[in-house]
Amino acid sequence: MANKGLGRGLASLMGLNNIDDIESPQIPHSATEPVVTDTDNVVRISLLDIDPNYEQPRKKFDEAALKELADSIKIHGVIQPIVVTPIGKRFMIIAGERRFRASKMAGLSDIPAIIRHYTQQQIKEISLIENLQREDLSPIEAARAIKTLMTEFNMTQEVAADRIGKSRSAVANTLRLLTLSDDVIALIEQGRLSAGHARTLVVVPQDQQFKLALKGCDNQLTVREMEKMVREFLNPKPDKPKPSIQDSKELVNLVANMQRAFATKVSAIGNGRKGRIYIDYFTADDLDRICNLVEDWMSDKFRHEE
Repeated sequence: MANKGLGRGLASLMGLNNIDDIESPQIPHSATEPVVTDTDNVVRISLLDIDPNYEQPRKKFDEAALKELADSIKIHGVIQPIVVTPIGKRFMIIAGERRFRASKMAGLSDIPAIIRHYTQQQIKEISLIENLQREDLSPIEAARAIKTLMTEFNMTQEVAADRIGKSRSAVANTLRLLTLSDDVIALIEQGRLSAGHARTLVVVPQDQQFKLALKGCDNQLTVREMEKMVREFLNPKPDKPKPSIQDSKELVNLVANMQRAFATKVSAIGNGRKGRIYIDYFTADDLDRICNLVEDWMSDKFRHEE
């Protein structure tokens, strides 16, 4: 089963033996220098001395969720410390930017933190893996983060899947989202098209994806209905051939005889079973002549019937 938490690999990479058991007492202070508590390497750092991680793969934070976390922090404090690394005289967040933002929203002046020293490569790798394992990213952010992880650290899909605690097929499916057109990717980022709906479009040519994506936006179709629509788009039923008068020798001869009789263009659509016959006229004289011919024919017919 895929590991949904930080994972043994990430905890080892971050140098933490049991991060879930770490709690920090809420000890207020006004100093800008970190103050070491009696809990394992947990310190309190002024929020003013902390910077977000510029390698953070998550670009959007749900304001409503942040507000809920901030309300909880006001009551219970920050239960799990963030992880930071020193950059000069300041600190950069490695894990816990959401807690950092919520703490500022809650009006805190400092936050419990664990200080670790990392190389630039470790910072990027930990930031990517931490977010991916916590499933805090949007589908496109996750896909881009996995691609970055594989590209910059020369990982295969299997290795990347193992590092973030997901199956290789899940990683492959996530990466497929990046093959979609920019317009479709924008719909996913806006939350209008789910990853499940979007993946059905991977097999569709890029220039045709957007118009199909719009039909599945905002849950207008289920994923199964979307799959059916894509199958029908890729394998359209052949159009039934239109009936042709050439299929009936008698109809062809009738049209030819009528053209001679009316001295004008006569056309037909259909076949020997059903269809339409058109008699064209181009002037008022044409119409009068055709009417006279029809009247003569009808008079002659009635005369014979009497």
